[in-house]
Amino acid sequence: MQGTFTGPGCGGFSRPRQCCQAPPDFTSHCGTYKTPARWSCPVLGRRCLLYRSLPRCKPSCRDRASLQLAAAASSEGSPSEPPAAPTGFAKASAFLTSYFPVWVAVACTAAVMHPPLFLWFKKDYVTAGLALTMLAMGTTLGLEDFQNVFAAPGRVMLGAVLQYTIMPLMGFVVSRLAGLPTPFAIGICLVASCPGGTASNVVTFLANADVALSVMMTTVSTFAAVVMTPLLTKTLVGAMVVLVPVILGAALNQFFPRAVKQTAPFAPLVAVIAVVLILGSVMAQNAAAVTLAGPRLVGAIITLHAGGFAFGYGISKLAGLPEKAARTNSIEVGMQNSALGAVLAAVHFSDPLTAVPCALSACLHSLMGSALAAAWRSSDATGEKAETMAVY
Repeated sequence: MQGTFTGPGCGGFSRPRQCCQAPPDFTSHCGTYKTPARWSCPVLGRRCLLYRSLPRCKPSCRDRASLQLAAAASSEGSPSEPPAAPTGFAKASAFLTSYFPVWVAVACTAAVMHPPLFLWFKKDYVTAGLALTMLAMGTTLGLEDFQNVFAAPGRVMLGAVLQYTIMPLMGFVVSRLAGLPTPFAIGICLVASCPGGTASNVVTFLANADVALSVMMTTVSTFAAVVMTPLLTKTLVGAMVVLVPVILGAALNQFFPRAVKQTAPFAPLVAVIAVVLILGSVMAQNAAAVTLAGPRLVGAIITLHAGGFAFGYGISKLAGLPEKAARTNSIEVGMQNSALGAVLAAVHFSDPLTAVPCALSACLHSLMGSALAAAWRSSDATGEKAETMAVY
């Protein structure tokens, strides 16, 4: 791909100057495009500000810079139109989304203190809210995102292996070290052995991670659970609530990109509202169990999920996965299908206390995942601001 890039202030000049020639080719990597490492500005060399900014940027920053170069090259050097300023509603949406852990914490606290506030949000509403959220997430994806996931199946398998090794082992160790009563220990081991939950897909979306990879990992871990525990077969019905809306949203993005682009800024806000209502409903229905839990049980569950987040991210980075994939693995490993654990505990164990860790886990891992997603989202925003200052 040949062409030139006209950028304001390039190379230190105050006026736009035609100097940065696009690299001769673009290397596809994980669904994005990267500037070849040895490329340099053919006119200004190392004095070019764009060239100097690329090696210092994170891979995601290099990807964005390369895509900008590609767009400029395809327009034969014509200056690109400046992006439209965000509307007031879009700014409000971004503000509300950036503070979603606060809304989650407020909703959960209110649900425990006064359950009727969220008890109206019944199971059918939860299913509809989740489906709407997954549809909004799907509109941010393209068919190429799923193609890239299938092109690198090792990432999906790594997540599945971590799901069924790290979490069960940590559940056993944490429950023993905490010295919990038998029903609570069984409940922790049960929730640690469950597949990934659909809440992880929403948190992945809010964390600017790889949504397509997250959806595939949740699906694979659910199928693996069917093989490992035949009693989990009925959870495949719930998986349709994830797959169908996501695929539909991706199809809408593929065939109606202009219409989808108008609604894209509000997709995260839709997810935040749905998550707040769903978690408020879960907390309201399990308010008694939450108040019954002691500090040892709460600490054990926090340790379990924190370990899942940490090991999922750390092992993924050691395996050489890019940042987005590492974030996705972290969220998928750290967040379990706790609702499924609660159902299994109620059906197959006579002691009702066995379901308490599962109910508490559903609340705590969502709060922890939301906080982690907010931190990553804030980090990305800071990185984009620094990148803009470095280039211009």
